[in-house]
Amino acid sequence: MTQRQYIEYLIATTENYTCSNLAAHLEGEAAQSHDAVCDFLSREKLTPRGLWTVAQKVLNDGPDSYLIFDDSVQDKRYSSKIELVKLQYSGAEGGLVRGIGVLNLLHSSGQDGEFCPLDYRIYAPECDGKSKNEHFREMLIRAVCDKELQAQTVLFDSWYASLDNLRLIERLQLSFVTTLKSNRLVSVWSEREEVAPDDEKSPEKALWVHLQELEWNAQALREGILVKLKSLGFAVRVFKIVATNGDIEWLLTNGSHTGRAERSPRLTAHDVKSKNAVRWHIEQLHRELKQLVGSAKCQCRKARSQRNHLACCYLAWVAIKQRARQIQTTAYQAKRKLWSDFLKHQLANPTITACPD
Repeated sequence: MTQRQYIEYLIATTENYTCSNLAAHLEGEAAQSHDAVCDFLSREKLTPRGLWTVAQKVLNDGPDSYLIFDDSVQDKRYSSKIELVKLQYSGAEGGLVRGIGVLNLLHSSGQDGEFCPLDYRIYAPECDGKSKNEHFREMLIRAVCDKELQAQTVLFDSWYASLDNLRLIERLQLSFVTTLKSNRLVSVWSEREEVAPDDEKSPEKALWVHLQELEWNAQALREGILVKLKSLGFAVRVFKIVATNGDIEWLLTNGSHTGRAERSPRLTAHDVKSKNAVRWHIEQLHRELKQLVGSAKCQCRKARSQRNHLACCYLAWVAIKQRARQIQTTAYQAKRKLWSDFLKHQLANPTITACPD
């Protein structure tokens, strides 16, 4: 059994992603037993490095590109004996679910369809002792320092808007756009200040309020409000984005003028909203990994087997995406075409003919 065979199986099959189904459909010289397929998954040691080897060849990287972080849960609610499975929050389910947590780093050019995963980490603190935020920082440092990507903007949600993460992005001289929860404490910062005051030593100088308590006029809604977060050390700009249905989203960025030398022209609410919208690409990746290559459907019990299955899923996704670009269609249509061609062949030359009248 080879990695190539397994990846091509993930590309071709639908619904059933089990080792027994793969073994049942290998014939001739390629024939393998169920045990041989299981041995392959438990024996190999495939890592995220393999994904980068393939992804770097297809990237459309540049200063206007984005690095996007988010996590996903591979649903294993009916599995009681699979290693790496734990109870954790799933945004797709809106609550707790048993599954395998995966943190993804996605590269996007900002254009529709031009995105590709670069790196991923399985959330298993009982194995490596690392939190999701530690994985976040590790992957970001590798993307900038080791992979030398040119992307200048980092996108993520409020879960990863910790002070350590924000400081790291600032030290790397990158811009970020993230969401905040409405109860986050901020203090309005005068643009005349050149250095953020040490709020821990001089708490009387800052008036801390929750985001929803800030006063918003037309100019503030358009240009945002310059604020400070406790112990952050540099100014950030917060925007209040009001949807047509009245829902409010709070966006935070360091990409606007912050009282120091300008890194870039001042952003407007429209600019920040447009940048944040690119984050949808990673949601699309999560959905396609599950629906097109069965990332959550491996039934093997061993942690190594689950890790190897996921590694092959990313490579299968890249292959489907590349084919979709070649025929100028979507990833879903590219995979559907495999079975469409089969149907056309059967209609022209049916294996089983209809009974005569």
